Amino acid sequence: MSVQTDAHPETSNIAEIRDLTKSFGDEVAVDSLNMSIPKGSIFGLVGPSGCGKTTTIRLLTGIYRPTEGEISVLGKNPAEFSSKDREKLGYLLQHFVLYPDLTVWENLNFSASFYGVGMFRNKRLNELLDFVELSEHKNKISRVLSGGMNRRLSLAATLVHNPELIFLDEPTAGIDPILRQKFWDYFKDLQKDGRTLLITTQYVGEAEYCDLVGIMFEGRLLQVDTPDKLRRSAFGGEIVALIANERIDYEHRKHFESLPFVNGKVKVVDDNEIEIIVEGDAKSTIPQLIEICKQKSLSVKSIEKKTPPFDDVFVRLIGEQVEHD
Repeated sequence: MSVQTDAHPETSNIAEIRDLTKSFGDEVAVDSLNMSIPKGSIFGLVGPSGCGKTTTIRLLTGIYRPTEGEISVLGKNPAEFSSKDREKLGYLLQHFVLYPDLTVWENLNFSASFYGVGMFRNKRLNELLDFVELSEHKNKISRVLSGGMNRRLSLAATLVHNPELIFLDEPTAGIDPILRQKFWDYFKDLQKDGRTLLITTQYVGEAEYCDLVGIMFEGRLLQVDTPDKLRRSAFGGEIVALIANERIDYEHRKHFESLPFVNGKVKVVDDNEIEIIVEGDAKSTIPQLIEICKQKSLSVKSIEKKTPPFDDVFVRLIGEQVEHD
């Protein structure tokens, strides 16, 4: 399952877009996007349906041509790709596009023929079926498979020609949480094998699995960063959850808010529990908070860094954009 990637230095970006805009008549589908995809990374595009994620993929693969802006993928403009260039790409569409009346093996074999994979390919196909856990179902007609199994077959077909850069458009849409986790295990294995993945999703929580995340909303790319840095951006720092054995009153909260490393208001969870946003690293500020509690006659029952779900991060970042607009 290895992939050769010698054409690109280890630190290079495998794809870059600059001031990219795509319009369909009067409708702007993507608006002035700027983005770099590092080689060997998992890059997630997160946003609601219709925000421009699929259009962005189609621009990067050369299916669409931009109205304005520049695109470089594998060092070239996708509109100028040769057939050899395209063999380095894999593209998993949102919907099942294989043949429902062919077996799993026949569909995979057809995909291999389509991509020009050599005649002695049975070993490769069996490896892929093992990878997506469909070996026991290789002789089943595709139309009798479950939606999740067909999704795994589509992934195997996407990988059959050993692509270097893989585009996965809503790969986990409509499948159960257990299979969704399994898909992300597959994606991590592909990354370990040297591939670069661009993944779109409406499931905001899946941003956790990505190295870099682009937040998309109404055709715009609001922010690109690591999941941790996006959290800090959304909340203004890291969150420390503090539970005391005594009641934490108004004067206690005001004192916490006056500290130079505390950002904003203290959130009251209940009489004995608060959440504090700290500008520095939470682990380094926790000892200081414990000492202050001692000074204020508060005995600490528990204190720890809190990691908010990425859904909350997304809502905050989108909310800030709407307010700004």
